[in-house]
Amino acid sequence: MKRNKPLKVLGMALAVAGAMGVGTIAQAEKSDYKWPRLLVVATAGTASGSFASTNGWAPLLQKAGGSTVRVVPEDNEPMRYRRLTDRRDVAMSSVSAAEMRFQIQGIGGYAGTKPVAQRVLWHHNDTPWGYVVRGDSDLKTMEDLKKGGYKVAKGMFSPPMQVSVLDALPGYLGLTPEEANSKLTYVPASSYSENCRAVTEGKADVAICATISSVLAEMEGAPGGIRWLDMPISNKEGWAAYMKARPMIVPVNMSIGVASAHGVGGLTSNFLYSVPADADTDFAYNMAKWIHEKHDTYKDTHPLAKRMSLDHFRAYLDRTPLPIHEGTVKYLREINAWTAEDDAWNDEAIKKMDSWISARKAAMEEAAKSGVKADFQDEKFLAIVEKHTKGLEGFRTRL
Repeated sequence: MKRNKPLKVLGMALAVAGAMGVGTIAQAEKSDYKWPRLLVVATAGTASGSFASTNGWAPLLQKAGGSTVRVVPEDNEPMRYRRLTDRRDVAMSSVSAAEMRFQIQGIGGYAGTKPVAQRVLWHHNDTPWGYVVRGDSDLKTMEDLKKGGYKVAKGMFSPPMQVSVLDALPGYLGLTPEEANSKLTYVPASSYSENCRAVTEGKADVAICATISSVLAEMEGAPGGIRWLDMPISNKEGWAAYMKARPMIVPVNMSIGVASAHGVGGLTSNFLYSVPADADTDFAYNMAKWIHEKHDTYKDTHPLAKRMSLDHFRAYLDRTPLPIHEGTVKYLREINAWTAEDDAWNDEAIKKMDSWISARKAAMEEAAKSGVKADFQDEKFLAIVEKHTKGLEGFRTRL
C-alpha cells in the first residue's frame, strides 16, 4: 500500500506537540504504512468512560505504531466538534451518534457552528444511560416526576443532554415541555461530572447519566448510594414520544456499568470514533485495521474496550443512519464484513449528510450577506436556517 498523504490535522498537531515537548517514543511495526508522528484523539472529560477506554488502547498503538498518541479530554461538546472539523488539531473524536446528529443538522447550540461533513471510523461503545436519583429519594418511578416540585439537572455543555430533560423526558411522561417547565425546576450544570454529582450533592433530584462513567461509581459508593428510575421497554407510547426528541437512541434493559443500574430500563446511545469526511483514506483504513486486528491485545484494558469488537461494530452497522468513512469501508470489504446492502444505505447516508451540509452552508452565506450574525440565539438567523433546511429528512436510528 502506498504511503499516506499528510493529514490536515498534522501540521497544527505537530505545533502543539512541539510546544509541549512531546516526541515519538516507539519504532513503527514492519509495514508499508507510515503512521503520523502525532495522533490526537479527543474524548469527553476525564470522568467519562470515553476518556478512560481510549486511554486503554492508545498506549498500545503508540508502542506498536510509531506515533505519539495523545488522548485529549474535552468536555464541551461544541468545542470538541470545532477542534475536529474546524481547528483540525485532533484527528479523531469520540462522540455519541446523538451528538453527531445535532452537529450535522445544526440543532440547538450547533446552529451557528461551521457545517462540516463527518464519517464514522469505528464503533467505540454502546453506552447505557438512565435517570438517576439518590438512594433515599422519594422518587420511586418516572411517573412520580409528574407530581411536580422536583429539580432536574440540565447539562449546558451538551445540546442532546439538554433535549433529554427539556423535551424527551416530558414526552415520556406525557407532558408538554411547557407543562414540565411549570412542574419541574431545571438546574444548569457546566460539565458532565457536575451534572451527575448534582444528585448526590443535593443540588438536583434527578439527572440523566451514563452507567459506565467513573463518576457514577463514585456516586454509587457515596452514603445512601443511588437508584435508577425504571423506563420499561414495554412502555411503547412513552418511548415513541421520547424518541421524537432523541431519535438516535435505542431503549434497552441496562446491563453494563454500575451494579445499581443492571436490569433497569434505560436507553443506549452509541459512541463512535468520528473523523472529517475528507480524512485521509489510508489513515482511516489502517486505523480500522489496527482496531480490529489488535482487539485481543486491548479488550481487557477497560470494560468498554470489549465493545470495540468487529461483532459490535457489525451490529451497529445494521441500524446506524450515519455514513462510514471510505477507508473503513475498504477494510471491511477486504475482510468480508461489508455487503452490497451496506453500500446502498451508506450511499444514502452520505447524500443525506451532504444535503444538510449544503443547506446549512447556504444559510450561512445568506446570513453573512444580510448582516445577520450566525448565532443560535438570533431569531433572524434561525429563520434563515429553517428556510434552507425545510423539508430535509433528519437522521434517526434504522430500527
